Amino acid sequence: MDRIETDIVISGGGVAGLTAAAAFGTAGFDVLIVDPAPPVTTIDGQGADLRTTAFLQPAQEFLDRAGIWDSLAPFAAPLQIMRIVDASGADGAVRTSADFDASDVSDKPFGWNLPNWLLRREMVNRLQALPNVIFKTGVGFGDVVARSAYALVRLTDGSAVRCKLVIGADGRGSPVRRAAGINATTTRYGQKAITFAVTHDAPHDNVSTEVHRAGGPFTLVPLPDLGGKPCSAVVWMQAGAAVKELMALTDDAFSAAATDRSAGTYGPLTLASKRSVWPIISQCADSLTGPRTALVAEAAHVVPPIGAQGLNMSLADLNCLLDLAKTHREDLGSQAMLDDFHKARHGDIRLRVKGIDALNRASIAGAPLVQDMRVAGIKALYGAAPIRRKLMELGLGAKT
Repeated sequence: MDRIETDIVISGGGVAGLTAAAAFGTAGFDVLIVDPAPPVTTIDGQGADLRTTAFLQPAQEFLDRAGIWDSLAPFAAPLQIMRIVDASGADGAVRTSADFDASDVSDKPFGWNLPNWLLRREMVNRLQALPNVIFKTGVGFGDVVARSAYALVRLTDGSAVRCKLVIGADGRGSPVRRAAGINATTTRYGQKAITFAVTHDAPHDNVSTEVHRAGGPFTLVPLPDLGGKPCSAVVWMQAGAAVKELMALTDDAFSAAATDRSAGTYGPLTLASKRSVWPIISQCADSLTGPRTALVAEAAHVVPPIGAQGLNMSLADLNCLLDLAKTHREDLGSQAMLDDFHKARHGDIRLRVKGIDALNRASIAGAPLVQDMRVAGIKALYGAAPIRRKLMELGLGAKT
């Protein structure tokens, strides 16, 4: 059934948009969420997102608020330790390693890792259980005309929807951001990321490991066992030309290359999924709001996949916006509400984008002097307990 009036229109049916629809629907708002493509909710479906997402503690708490976490918990692999390894020695030898243990700051793990296709499946199930949420696929956001008391959204099928608030959760090329006339500053690194899953003989012991050499980090994140063997998700960041060569390798040759790049972290790695390639950029919107419009997730900010910050920043956006929406229920989407949202989130976003940009540039570096500085930095940060704890707290979402 077509609805011509609702409280909120959400553009974007990715993980962030689906979470937003579940959270605002659970809070009692009427929601219409639209996306041109239906979500792929099986691992072998055409176009399946084979990446994984690590939900840090605040993000997990937000998923619980949205009524999603209980269905995800049985599939989640806990992340107890974040390990940073510098393997810039001769022939990829490990020069230093540091473990950041969640028990230093919390009685919970840092977070939990889940496959993106499974996230979409459980989130769609949640939306189907909410009578005040409509999810339309095959149709997208077209344009918006904002009035003082409402917004009129035109969809790509020609229909129009009157609402109080438009949420752009529609990615780094956000149509909502363009319609609002909001610019974004983009940094390109000439990098791409290969994402895939591997099995290995050694247990991962719930340790997430970032191995730094040159070209970008090689990150192994725990997954539940696969076929009786320990399993990890991998994000391998490299220069675009190197990624093209790696993608041309046979599965066996690629497994051998991944094993070498991992510095032997878990012994031989065996490719256990298809490989996907994603471009790496940093991006920050100049503003998070327009008339009757709020930007969240990759419509607002994009960062390289380091430290599990991307989606966790996105869910921090949603948590803030939901709290403000509940406070401003009678004037939902008002300029006062949107000003409060921008003020609460934009400064923190800008600092995190800059910080992750610096970390990525340090990881890319191949010059010996810069690698020596990286090794010294890891040792210094780990060796000072108060600084180590503060870094972990910031990683979990404490204010910068």
